[in-house]
Amino acid sequence: MPTYFIERDIPGADKLTAQELKEISAKSNEVVARLGAPYKWITSYVDGDKMYCVHEAENIEVIRRHASRGGFPISKVTEVAAVIGPATGR
Repeated sequence: MPTYFIERDIPGADKLTAQELKEISAKSNEVVARLGAPYKWITSYVDGDKMYCVHEAENIEVIRRHASRGGFPISKVTEVAAVIGPATGR
């Protein structure tokens, strides 16, 4: 499945409490379980007024369906072309 990088504008995201982040995560998990399409949430990063998420899905439309059903904003979604890391240079 392709991997997607999703940028979400969420004012005050870095001030969300642990409980609020737990609730957002639970909602995402619930939506994924009922999506009816292969989907995997890899991880998310919170910084300032942004949340950056890495998900796997069949296509961008499934990413958008997850966001719509969960009430999650999407500012930008990009399909990842390649993944590199320290081991790539060895």
